[in-house]
Amino acid sequence: MISLPPSERDLHAYVDHQLLESDRRVLETWLANHPEVAAQVHAWQQDAQLLRASLSGSLQQPNNPALDPALIRQRIKRQSRRHFATAALLLIAVSLGGVGGWHAREVTQPPLLPMTDAMQAYRLFAQDGIMPADYNADGGGNMQAWLDRYFNQAHRLPDLSQAGFKPVSGRLLTTDQGAAAMVLYEDLQGRRISFYIRPPGPNNGFLPRGSRSADGLQAQYWSGGGYNYAIVSPVDQPVTPLMKF
Repeated sequence: MISLPPSERDLHAYVDHQLLESDRRVLETWLANHPEVAAQVHAWQQDAQLLRASLSGSLQQPNNPALDPALIRQRIKRQSRRHFATAALLLIAVSLGGVGGWHAREVTQPPLLPMTDAMQAYRLFAQDGIMPADYNADGGGNMQAWLDRYFNQAHRLPDLSQAGFKPVSGRLLTTDQGAAAMVLYEDLQGRRISFYIRPPGPNNGFLPRGSRSADGLQAQYWSGGGYNYAIVSPVDQPVTPLMKF
């Protein structure tokens, strides 16, 4: 049974039709007397409808629980950033979905190389910086605790302090298999490295430890604790020998 005033989780559950009928009636009565909150809830409902319609029209594939608006909405911390961040997430979803759809149609197409999405996320967010962070460590926050909220039993964040890098921000993303995240590291010169975590690929595809380079980026990847991981950095950034995970 929900309590009043409702929490943000209760409001999201209402938008996603997850409340019991009795709780739903209680919440609707409360919203009728709190127009400002009701307006916010209505905006979330419109966003959910728009997102479902956009994904259905662009990806042309069945509904995917990993792309549920509730999961994406949790990544948007501030109202002023919601539309911009959703657009960025849609860009990733369309890109990943488009590659997967092309592979399904052309069975002779080579499979995607390991952690292609990790390198793509680095280009979008570390190089271009098109989306605000979902979490910033500049306020003394604990980046590991933030990551643990979404990824149970995952490996710890790599300690890159010997190379002069520290975690500064985190971003939540989506894949066809579920939620993913990128943690951005910076050094005093402003150079950037990313740590990427995601569920295993299709058919529970875990990765052996390895590395590869493409388009000026290098990725070191491995698996463990039920997830795939990658460290991504520019190829001309000589920090690889200092990384221990």
